[in-house]
Amino acid sequence: MLGANRVRLRCMDGVVRMGRIPGSMKKKTWIREGDIVLAVPWEFQDEKADVIWKYTRPQANWLERKGYLKG
Repeated sequence: MLGANRVRLRCMDGVVRMGRIPGSMKKKTWIREGDIVLAVPWEFQDEKADVIWKYTRPQANWLERKGYLKG
């Protein structure tokens, strides 16, 4: 967490991006360090992204079991 509605994301393509949590998620969804999120990189600034979904622990475990997550 960087403060306000910003987070640092380590993406699957190896790039570390600054993620922005939209207002619709900000108060409903709490994002902590180590959580798995779905983020869409900006078209005009590749080093930034919008967080669009946070996976729950069971969802993240399923993704890992099925091989969708590296490591």
